[in-house]
Amino acid sequence: MMHKILVIGLLGLVVMIVSCNSTFTPKPKGFFKIAFPEKQYTTFNKEGYPYSFDYPVYAQVIKDSTFFGQVPENPWWININFPQFNGKIYISYKEVDKNKLEKLLKDAFTLTGKHTVKATGKEDSLVVNEHGVHGMFFKVLGDVATPYQFFLTDSVKNFLYGAMYLEATPNSDSAKPVNDFILQDMKHMIGTFNWKK
Repeated sequence: MMHKILVIGLLGLVVMIVSCNSTFTPKPKGFFKIAFPEKQYTTFNKEGYPYSFDYPVYAQVIKDSTFFGQVPENPWWININFPQFNGKIYISYKEVDKNKLEKLLKDAFTLTGKHTVKATGKEDSLVVNEHGVHGMFFKVLGDVATPYQFFLTDSVKNFLYGAMYLEATPNSDSAKPVNDFILQDMKHMIGTFNWKK
């Protein structure tokens, strides 16, 4: 009996020594592979709307009929849905003559500032496209709900605010491929944006 215990103990010791010599390589955390569609655009130029722009063919433009349970102040609020990515670009439009431009600008900066609590940084850049539309683009860094926001205006009649959201727990690492893909679409949209009135 003692002989069996000694053999089992030695065998266990040999297994421990041999297993300690192997090199352990930790596996990196993986994420799902995402198949991105080919970039193609169509024009949103719906009658009655004060603006037009190009948007991706794999997205859907849907009229936004409620704002936190209430009716928006005008009928030109829309959402650009990306169903395959579970994301949206929320677009709100305001008429400058019914609102003070300085208040609209302050509100845009305030909305962006609300997300900087969780952010690791913020980058902003001026926007001017070939149609004379100008504004500002905000890139909020870190694990935030809305990494890209912008406003566009002509400073006289029209003001538009946009923000991109993914319906997922904010994680800048795992969301980066989708965020970067939609960022290209947002830049194309802003570059082709035009006021109609």
